[in-house]
Amino acid sequence: MTDTPDPARACARLLHGSRFLTSATSTRDCPPDRGIEVAFAGRSNAGKSSALNALTQQGSLARTSKTPGRTQLINFFQVDEQRRLVDLPGYGYAKVSASTRERWQEGLEDYLEHRECLSGLVLVMDIRHPLTDFDTMMLEWCMTRELPAHCLLTKADKLSRGATANAVLAVRRQAARWPGTTVQAFSATEKTGIDDAWRLLASWLQLTP
Repeated sequence: MTDTPDPARACARLLHGSRFLTSATSTRDCPPDRGIEVAFAGRSNAGKSSALNALTQQGSLARTSKTPGRTQLINFFQVDEQRRLVDLPGYGYAKVSASTRERWQEGLEDYLEHRECLSGLVLVMDIRHPLTDFDTMMLEWCMTRELPAHCLLTKADKLSRGATANAVLAVRRQAARWPGTTVQAFSATEKTGIDDAWRLLASWLQLTP
């Protein structure tokens, strides 16, 4: 009897080969709108770049910084010929001018509204500060477009096991307002929840039957 391949392992191997492709300020600059893309969004300093680096098992694929708002462009990472990961601009309290913030927002909205190859949105939140106004706005958008969303509650290593479980349960209850939304705890430092995240990405990237 042949063992069923683990989609998490298959996804991990595939993502490990990811490489930077290009950056864009709007859909005009994006790669051709075909294949499959999974986008990562989150409030500034929520741990989005660290999560991407952990999931691809690369230390510096996505640039990390202690300064909020470091990701200023839509960054595309090639997984293979048909699949890409997308690092969206961090939103929230970035220390930039109002005009720059407005430009980021326009580029983000343009991408989210018009990108046809987008198969799912990973919404990265600090587990200690989940479901901000920005997060709920993104979930509302996903529901309107009937796009699946996955809440990745990062920095779970900052809480005890019991507090982590309680936080996940609380977010799941609130996320019931947005059909198609799933929730999990995650730690880029300790790799908590990484197999669950890989399995989800395997499904969205169509690596499983």
